[in-house]
Amino acid sequence: MSAGENNQIETNPAHGGRLIDLLAIGAEADELRAKAEDLTAVTLSERALSDLELLTVGGYSPLEGFMTEADYRAVVSDMHLASGVAWSMPIKLAISEDVSVEEGDEVALADEAGRRLAVLKIEEKFGYDKREEARNVYRTEDEEHPGVAAVYADGDVLIGGQVRAFELPGHDDFPEHRLTPAQARAEFAARGWRTIVGFQTRNPVHRAHEYIQKCALEIVDGLLLHPLVGATKAGDIPADVRMRCYEVLLDAYYPKDKVVLAVNPAAMRYAGPREAIFHAQVRKNYGCTHFIVGRDHAGVGKYYGTFDAQQIFDEFKPGELGITPLKFEHTFYCKKCDEMGSVKTCPHSPEDRVTLSGTEVRDMLKGGITPPPEFSRPEVAQVLIDAMQERVTPKHAI
Repeated sequence: MSAGENNQIETNPAHGGRLIDLLAIGAEADELRAKAEDLTAVTLSERALSDLELLTVGGYSPLEGFMTEADYRAVVSDMHLASGVAWSMPIKLAISEDVSVEEGDEVALADEAGRRLAVLKIEEKFGYDKREEARNVYRTEDEEHPGVAAVYADGDVLIGGQVRAFELPGHDDFPEHRLTPAQARAEFAARGWRTIVGFQTRNPVHRAHEYIQKCALEIVDGLLLHPLVGATKAGDIPADVRMRCYEVLLDAYYPKDKVVLAVNPAAMRYAGPREAIFHAQVRKNYGCTHFIVGRDHAGVGKYYGTFDAQQIFDEFKPGELGITPLKFEHTFYCKKCDEMGSVKTCPHSPEDRVTLSGTEVRDMLKGGITPPPEFSRPEVAQVLIDAMQERVTPKHAI
């Protein structure tokens, strides 16, 4: 390990103080693989599979497995593990009541294709109140909320315990951008970065996002552009299209030595304020010292206030999260200022500001119309237009 890596790790330790690594290698992996073949298999949902991956590589440090009852209930009730460490989202493994497993059993964790990836020692098997989880974590019991709907669709029993993996979930997409937390930290150290700002996104980056990222870059050494590529709700732009948008944007408008583009395999939960904390904690484990929190971070519909996701950071004690939130107001291009700005810096009226709703942008793209350059870089808009056309053009017409 280089001096740079030592400095990086000491400067910004993983959440809980140690970066967890649950991936067995060599003879241990071979023994686990053989053992798993004889165990009852629990098939993981898409969300649980992404959770397994992030547990394994340390993205969920300090967790070493799916939550047992004390941790689950403490997180749901007050955003802390039973140990008192801050943690905002339950990382749980739900099964149906008819799955015949008991406390003390070992089970194999498998993907939907049946491939076994890990062994879980069941420390606890317990019931839970789905509506209480929805009410506390998502601030609503409305099943129209996509995160709440996912909770209600889960099995009625939770099993918790330590995990030991012998294989990571397979991915054919974005191989050059799939960095583990340890790999991301090594990359930052190799670049000499000591302060890194993380940016969460599940959408293409438009001019307002670009503006706040570059504002943040003025005060740190580098940017981790960290799009989420796990499960998202219907209607969200597919991950492969978003990745093309990020690549063309970074190629044309960002200094190459100041940005790392890497994917976050997590599933989107749409939990608003709670998920903003969760996103920050995961980025801390990837090596970030700062995290951008914009308006309605991780929100959906009208379930959360515009700045609820910023205000929730103030509910934690100073230093408790170990990462600095950078809170940004709504940003836009002002025609009178002739530049990007926010309500903090621009004195002009809404009529002078270039703002478009998501529906307006989608309608423009479907019609092959490029949004104004004050809203979106033309290279990014073209990627989106091409993707829209691919979706609506019948294959036999090509």
